[in-house]
Amino acid sequence: MSVPKKKKSHSRARMERNHQALKPICLATCPRCGNARRPHTVCSNCGTYRDRTIIDVEAEAE
Repeated sequence: MSVPKKKKSHSRARMERNHQALKPICLATCPRCGNARRPHTVCSNCGTYRDRTIIDVEAEAE
């Protein structure tokens, strides 16, 4: 295995860690009900995706 020849400086180590931060969750609005949802996913409120009903939310609520 290779071993580093010199110690990594504090600034260079922090610059490397800078890219490991968590990104904020991107949200889109559902065109049918206006609820916030993740993009490219089925809306959990009304159960539609791309103007098609995928999940019958009313039947699951019963």
